[in-house]
Amino acid sequence: MRPIDAMLAILRDEGVTTVFGNPGTSELPFVDGLSQVDDIDYVLGVHEGPLVAMASGYARATRRTAFVSLHIAAGLANGLVGLLNASRSRTPLVVTAGQQDRRHLASDPMLSGDLVGLAKAAVKQTFDVQHAHDLPIMLRRAFAAAAAPPAGPVFLSIPMDLLAEDTDVSVPRRSTVAGLPAAAALPEAADILCAAHRPAIVAGDGVGRDGAVADLVALAEAIGATVYHQPMHDEVDFPAGHPLHAGILPPTNAGIRQRLAGHDLVFIVGTHAFMAHHYTPGPAIPPAAHVVQLDTDPAELGRNFPVRLGLLGALGPSLRGLAELVGDFPPARTRIRLARRESLARAVEVDRKVRAAAGAAPLDPYGAVGAIAAGLPADAVVVEEAITTGVLLRDMLRLDRPGALVHTVGGGLGNGIGLAVGHRMGAPDHPTIAVLGDGCAMFGLQGLWTAARYRVPVTFLVMNNGEYRTLKQTLDSWGSASSATGRYVGLDIGHLDFTHAAEFFGIDTVRATDTDHLREIVAKSAIADGPLLVDVPITGHAGRNP
Repeated sequence: MRPIDAMLAILRDEGVTTVFGNPGTSELPFVDGLSQVDDIDYVLGVHEGPLVAMASGYARATRRTAFVSLHIAAGLANGLVGLLNASRSRTPLVVTAGQQDRRHLASDPMLSGDLVGLAKAAVKQTFDVQHAHDLPIMLRRAFAAAAAPPAGPVFLSIPMDLLAEDTDVSVPRRSTVAGLPAAAALPEAADILCAAHRPAIVAGDGVGRDGAVADLVALAEAIGATVYHQPMHDEVDFPAGHPLHAGILPPTNAGIRQRLAGHDLVFIVGTHAFMAHHYTPGPAIPPAAHVVQLDTDPAELGRNFPVRLGLLGALGPSLRGLAELVGDFPPARTRIRLARRESLARAVEVDRKVRAAAGAAPLDPYGAVGAIAAGLPADAVVVEEAITTGVLLRDMLRLDRPGALVHTVGGGLGNGIGLAVGHRMGAPDHPTIAVLGDGCAMFGLQGLWTAARYRVPVTFLVMNNGEYRTLKQTLDSWGSASSATGRYVGLDIGHLDFTHAAEFFGIDTVRATDTDHLREIVAKSAIADGPLLVDVPITGHAGRNP
């Protein structure tokens, strides 16, 4: 079997039906091989940044490893931000790039470079394929490594002439690897949980990724624990409408410590070190609180804080085992009743803020997110990359269905458009609404080309305030000279008419005129048959118009 045929056979065997790619000369043997088959689709992206985001969205929707083909050093460099995001979000990708022909590689031909060195800092593992007979086994290893905990992107450099060789290679069979069992020491963990007077649970993105939300709910109800989402979470890791849900932890150690104050036990499940963003002095865990931690990655246990008990094991089975061991725990019922009253009070306050902020464009940001939340179809997926408006939106949304929220804690901007396109391709039955900051949208605008080309029915909401509002707010929190004078250097992008951008790519577009109009637009996403871009004018920093 020729190397290219072996490669395609392995892709099929690994469940790949879609390749996300942007080709160049060094990928021509691969795309030529794809032209001979009809069971693997090729999704073209015109820039590698949003392209890698599309693959990430597809992988998250299908819960399978996605496959990406980039073009040599330059294309790989363009895709690095997506790889960094995928690494942080634990998204399994197998990424290849075609290297220059080996017969003149020593002469440093155009576009060649150290592909493995370039990728190494952004991915979980790298492979430099130099011999045709090594390609099948290295590709098998790549798929296994991408999916193994902690999941993430894996990179292979494949010289273009290697795929074109007329050499007979063999394809190794796919290995079956058993997953992790439930953690050991569950009886000891159950005793610690039941002995706590005021337990808290931090629900990390591993819970959503591993399909363990219902198991965490069962345990939280069994002990009556207050549940917080990890900072800047990527997934629905606990139902936001559940009375035990107390919101999202802030992305600073001081903020986390303040929210967890009063809890004598913190049970941390499937989260990467709390993901603090801005520096604040001191630890995240209150000094009086004990920590029990459960994760599938042994490197996470006790990584940034001491734990009373660290549990390594599959999240779902471990949580189910704990819930069974806890059994009927009488204090839980009282705790749940108190939490329900607090939850209703929070909902009333949110509703009051939304009503006060309703009105015409430019919309108050709170009014805008209230309209979005009110208009969401029941089975919708929200892709959020809106920074300041996104913080308000998360406070507003009551998403209960696992998979209903898509974000990346990687922080590399420009991910939102591609994530939404890829996710809708992988989950075609769920209306998809992408809520994007105007600055974020500018980083990944080329992803609209793919949305238009393949008629992907995503509703893109661009929250347009003409500035980098989050940076202004950060300077204000520092008591900076910029804040005192009102002069912010490099933080204004001006009024941009995103309807023109949509028209350029051939996408239907509309500008929201008021909160009722925006709610109606979002509601109609349930019956969308193609992409729609919505320009949403919102007030800027300190209430100024864009």
